[in-house]
Amino acid sequence: MELRHFLDLSDAGADAIAAMMNDAHERKAARASWPKGKPDADKPLDGYVLAMIFEKNSTRTRVSFDIAMRQLGGSAIILDSGTSQLGRGESIADTARVLSRMADAIMIRTDDHAKIEEMAQHASVPVINGLTDRSHPCQIVADLLTILEQKKPLPGLEVAWFGDGNNVLHSILEAAGLLKFNVRVATPAGFEPDAEFVEMARAGGSVVTLTQDAEQAAEGADVVITDTWVSMGQENVENKLGAMAPFQVNEALMARAKPDARFLHCLPAHVGDEVNEAVFEGPQSSVFDEAENRIHAQKSILLWALGKL
Repeated sequence: MELRHFLDLSDAGADAIAAMMNDAHERKAARASWPKGKPDADKPLDGYVLAMIFEKNSTRTRVSFDIAMRQLGGSAIILDSGTSQLGRGESIADTARVLSRMADAIMIRTDDHAKIEEMAQHASVPVINGLTDRSHPCQIVADLLTILEQKKPLPGLEVAWFGDGNNVLHSILEAAGLLKFNVRVATPAGFEPDAEFVEMARAGGSVVTLTQDAEQAAEGADVVITDTWVSMGQENVENKLGAMAPFQVNEALMARAKPDARFLHCLPAHVGDEVNEAVFEGPQSSVFDEAENRIHAQKSILLWALGKL
């Protein structure tokens, strides 16, 4: 079987992403009210081991992949740069070749997308992107699952993004082109997403609107999404926060979206910055469903990468 890496959503394609969401939905429903660590009835990854590499801090990615492997009947090993030889200068290439002989798949969460590309180039097992500075595909599979749970079909969906044109937005744009929904992007000047992802979405048939007018972007939106304004390790924080302030998601902004619009945030949130408390804790917020769905999305991504889906 051809090696299946999941570095970006396009590595899988529209049909596979749809199959992932369907599988995730069915598996989630089948284990409702079960203990979190109890394996699924079919244990499709019985005996499989996932090696997880963390060069950036993590809560949801770390826990969801670990629980995902347990529910699929497998197990996971966690490495980080502080306690592995990666932190002492062992090459990505050598790490990939060693882990390929010891584990069935590799998930890496890192700062530089070039590292995960190098990992995939030298690995002989699937490599999964747990987050890079370029993209966050696993998060978006969970987001799409959350949207579908709200009975909102993806084709023609109007998604509004507010704040920084970051890695999460890049993956949303990639998904938009693959699954035919539209994206309004409201960012301050100078903080737009990479043009590559905008063109990718448009080439797939998505209508992508770039604006500096938050109210215009929110008008009639089905889904409203934001993310932290300052990523880990970024500099010039004060200047960036000042530029972002008009793009806070608050009640006035949500009032311009559709009455049944949902609010999403990949977390961790800085309540009072990119979103106010009334929206974050309000009835339109699906952020904790979204967080839980990381488990179910991860399971289906793992099954696809390992040729089980």
